[in-house]
Amino acid sequence: MPQILVDHSAELAFDRRAFAKDLHPLIAEVIDARISECKTVFRPAPESFVGDGSAGHPVVLLEIKLLSGRSADLRADLSARVLALLQAHVTVPASLAVEITELDRATYRSVHPVGA
Repeated sequence: MPQILVDHSAELAFDRRAFAKDLHPLIAEVIDARISECKTVFRPAPESFVGDGSAGHPVVLLEIKLLSGRSADLRADLSARVLALLQAHVTVPASLAVEITELDRATYRSVHPVGA
């Protein structure tokens, strides 16, 4: 179920596939899910701006959407571990942030392709 959205400065060079391959097992372990349930979308932003814009360093904003019901402690542990993983993969100075958001179980719906 986890839906992972990674917004990042387009000029940032990092191995997104390798990051996702490390990220999915980590998330599955922490929230007790199957790796096959993890879905990541990378969204390069053609423009980003930090502070007064003078530094020009890249940005990565990562959001993990989970079904509601997990404890705040578990979500905090997950965000800390994901941030550490992100730091290991983004080796240039960059502004990094991780947020865990909850989807309402009563209203969330999804469709998966046959055989997935």
